[in-house]
Amino acid sequence: MTAWVCRSCRRGSDVSLALTRRRRAYATASKPEIYDVVCVGGGPAGLSLLNGLRSSPVTSGLKMALIEGQDLEKTKLKDAAPTHFANRCSSLTPASAQNLMDMGVWKHIDQSRVQPYQEMQVWDGVTGSRISFDWPSTKSALTPRSPDQPTTIAYMIENANLTTGLLSRLEALGGVDVYSPTRVEAINLGTETPELDLRSWPLVTLSDGRTLAARLLVGADGANSPVRAFAGITARGWDYQRMGVVASLRLAGPGWGGPLHKIAYQRFLPTGPVAMLPLPGDMATLVWSTTPERAARLRSLSLPDFAAMVDAAFRLSPADLDYLHSIEGGQADEVAWRRRHAPSSGPTPQQLPQDVAAVQPGSVAGFPLKLRHADAYTGERVALVGDAAHTIHPLAGQGLNQGQADAAALVRAVTGARAAGLDIGAQLALEPYPAERYQANNALLGACDKLHKLYGVGAGPVVGLRSLGLGVVDRLPLLKGWFMRTAASNGR
Repeated sequence: MTAWVCRSCRRGSDVSLALTRRRRAYATASKPEIYDVVCVGGGPAGLSLLNGLRSSPVTSGLKMALIEGQDLEKTKLKDAAPTHFANRCSSLTPASAQNLMDMGVWKHIDQSRVQPYQEMQVWDGVTGSRISFDWPSTKSALTPRSPDQPTTIAYMIENANLTTGLLSRLEALGGVDVYSPTRVEAINLGTETPELDLRSWPLVTLSDGRTLAARLLVGADGANSPVRAFAGITARGWDYQRMGVVASLRLAGPGWGGPLHKIAYQRFLPTGPVAMLPLPGDMATLVWSTTPERAARLRSLSLPDFAAMVDAAFRLSPADLDYLHSIEGGQADEVAWRRRHAPSSGPTPQQLPQDVAAVQPGSVAGFPLKLRHADAYTGERVALVGDAAHTIHPLAGQGLNQGQADAAALVRAVTGARAAGLDIGAQLALEPYPAERYQANNALLGACDKLHKLYGVGAGPVVGLRSLGLGVVDRLPLLKGWFMRTAASNGR
C-alpha cells in the first residue's frame, strides 16, 4: 500500500504515530542511498529540471536520481511516419524553445516533426468578432519591429518527441541514476545515525525495496502529487465539468499560408473553445473543450462523422452544433447539407482551417479539465514543479510552458544556492523559485479561468461587451503586441 506521511499531521492520533514509526523503521531497515536531488516524475518538467542541473557547471557535480513509475522507454517517440502523429501535442513558446536550446536538448528533438506557426486566428463563435495574432501585425510607428524580433508565435510538438529529446540529452550528459519503471511506495522523514543526521531529509521508499535520502526532493509527479501530499501542501481549485477531446487530423491541404507560413485557429463556443493547430505537412492536432456529454458523443462517432463535426465546429452556428450533437449518427451528411445552405457571407477562406480529409484511427481521446494551484511551491527540502504545482485550462496552450518555466527557475535557485555555499534543500535557499514563479503562474491561471467563464456565456449584454473588447484589442497593435510578448516569454 502506497503511503505519504504528511509533515503537518505527524502529531496526530496515536495510530498515526505508530504507523509513522513502523514506516520509518521499514524505510531505514537498510542504509539509504544519499542524493543531493531526487526528482519524482519523468515528464517534461522533471526531465527539464534534471537536464538544467546537469548542464550547469555549478550543479553538474550534484548526485541526482530520477524516479518514474512508467517505463520511460515506452514514453519515447515510436512511430515517426510523416502521416502519423501522437494526439497529445503541446505548443512551445519561443522562451521554452530557447531554454531547450540552452540546455542542448533542441538538437536531440526530431525537427522534422516540429511545426512552427506564425499566425493565430481567434474568434467568438456567437458573434463572429475576431482577432488575428501575428508578429508583423503588431508593428507600428511607435514600436518599429527590430531585426531580431521573432516571427514564430510558437512551435507545435508531440509530447513524445519532446520527452524523447529530453531523455536523449540526459543520457548523453550522464550522471543521473534512473529508477524506471519504479513506483514510490512511501515518503517519510529520516532519522539520526552516527554517520549522518537525516531527520529533516525526505526518505523515498521504492517498490523494489530501495530507499533514497534526498537533500532536495522535487515533485514533478502530476496533479495528484505524492510529494505534495508528503509536504502537507494543499492544492486548491475546481473541476470545470468539461472534457478536452483530442485527435490527429489530416487536412485537405498543407494550409492556406503554405509550408512556410502556418496558421493556428481557435473558436470560442458557449460549451468551450475548439482549436486546430498545425503539424508538419497536411497534418494538424485538435483540442476541443466541451461538456462531458458532448465529448462522449464525439468519441462514439465514426471517423467520417467525427471529421464532419470538426469542420462544423469552425463554421456552423451554435444552434446547428446543438442539433448535430443530439443525433446518434449521420453527421457527415447533415453537415454537408447545412454547409451548402449556410449564408455565403462570412469569413474569408484563410480565416478558417482547411477541411478535415481524415481522422487518424485511434487518435480520438478525452481528458477532464481542471484548475488547481498549490498554496506553496516549496517546503523544507521539497519543491514542486509543473502539474504538481498547478494545472490550467488548455485554452491558451500554456500548461507545458508553465512547467518549463518552473524547471528553469528552480535550476536558477539551486544554482544560486550552490554557488553561495548554501544547503540547496533549505527553504530559504529555495525562496527565489516561488518568488519568480508563483505570481506569474497565478496570474495566468486566473486569466485563462476568466476567459473560459467569459466565453461560456451564450447570450446577454456580456456577449456584446466581449466582442467589443476583442475588436478593440485587434485594432491596437501596441496592446496586441504586449499580449503576444507576454505569452511568448511564459509570462515573465
